[in-house]
Amino acid sequence: MRNIIICSLLAIVLFGCMMGPDYRRPDVETPVSWRFEEKEAREIGNTAWWEQFNDSVLNDLIQTALKENKDVMIATARVEEFVGRYGITRASLFPQAGAGAMAGRSRATDNSPTPLTSATENPANNYSAFLGASWEIDLWGKLRRATEASRADLLSQEEGRRGVILTLVTSVASTYVNLRDLDKQLEIARHTAQSRKESYDLFHLRFRGGVISELELSQVKSLYEQALAMIPFIEKAIAQQENALSVLLGRNPGSIPRGKKIDELVLPAVPAGLPSDLLAKRPDIRQAEQVLIAANARIGVARSLYFPTISLTGTYGFTSTDLSTLFQGPSRAWSWNVPLNVPIFTAGAIRGQVEAAEAIQRQALLQYQQSIQTAFREVEDALIDQRRSREGLEIQTRQVESLRTYARFARLRFENGYTSYIEVLDAERSLFDAELTLAQTKGVLFQSLVNLYKATGGGWVVKAEGLTTE
Repeated sequence: MRNIIICSLLAIVLFGCMMGPDYRRPDVETPVSWRFEEKEAREIGNTAWWEQFNDSVLNDLIQTALKENKDVMIATARVEEFVGRYGITRASLFPQAGAGAMAGRSRATDNSPTPLTSATENPANNYSAFLGASWEIDLWGKLRRATEASRADLLSQEEGRRGVILTLVTSVASTYVNLRDLDKQLEIARHTAQSRKESYDLFHLRFRGGVISELELSQVKSLYEQALAMIPFIEKAIAQQENALSVLLGRNPGSIPRGKKIDELVLPAVPAGLPSDLLAKRPDIRQAEQVLIAANARIGVARSLYFPTISLTGTYGFTSTDLSTLFQGPSRAWSWNVPLNVPIFTAGAIRGQVEAAEAIQRQALLQYQQSIQTAFREVEDALIDQRRSREGLEIQTRQVESLRTYARFARLRFENGYTSYIEVLDAERSLFDAELTLAQTKGVLFQSLVNLYKATGGGWVVKAEGLTTE
């Protein structure tokens, strides 16, 4: 008979009904292809793409950041927190058991409700030892839905950690590229300032010799001061980028080692992939779906509150007034109970919990859909950015070559007396601006490719995650 009861209870627990809707991934309108597809795209989204830059210093910086960045450590600790929370929630599915013991001494007065006899010891000793167990029978799936929600919360935090890693890797690569871009701009400004200083020194000698006027000397000096004025601003930006990168590395602000110049860095290839791939690749989308799963499960938890709660409780142990006879047969005691709690009137409290849970689920659904739309937009923006940046880089490269030719011939014409120095002034000022713009555009192109890898996600995030523990 006992076995039959136990089997029946197990059947109820395992196959009892589940309140609330079962999760089904929402239908999402996914574009068939990208509007700005890249013909030379390659299936390399699962590789450590930053290694394509062919800069060992950048590789070391990313590896250091993955091990020492504080945001990654915080995200890791948060995952560990939710592992513990999941264990707490899941434990409620199983019987809970405990043991206890007690030893005491008491004395009754003559006015005690129970008359004392000559055989009654007063004061008396009391000893007991017992085992206790309780088990809430999950008839309506409340505990299973709560466990389902807790598991989704844990998976959400794991995806959140991967999202932090994705952002960290792309931020380190982007900041390093920007740093090398500023280094290039500083090199251009210093080289130009040195060249113009030499010209100014030469023109100053001509002025002292009465060969040129003060107006022409002032024109030469203005060119020199223009290049000189750019240097402090670029140096300030470099120091700020170094500080930002140091914090990403988990360090105090300081200098950053350099590897290859931006002209020597290799452009990473464009990753290939369909829009539908984002649902499986992007950590933020996967995280949003787990939040939706958790919210969906908590509807069942709320709805189950309408129904009775049944538990099994029992104790088994020994009680005696003499410690030496505590574990003998006559001292044995046991009890079992089946408490039943039925909500009758809650003044709308349960209905409010159900409505709140359903509203939270709707919010999570909309956030999930919004995260997908945002991902599509970010990939499209990155694709068009890298394509137009390539085109702009080619045009600006040709422009710089043309301006160099123009500046060279303008100076020859001036030195041979065919034109005033105004023409040289215009040519060299235009060339300096164009060289700085070319360096900036090259940096923008690298940034656009980094953003494309960030937008598409991929298996590379898992590879980067593995570097956090190496």
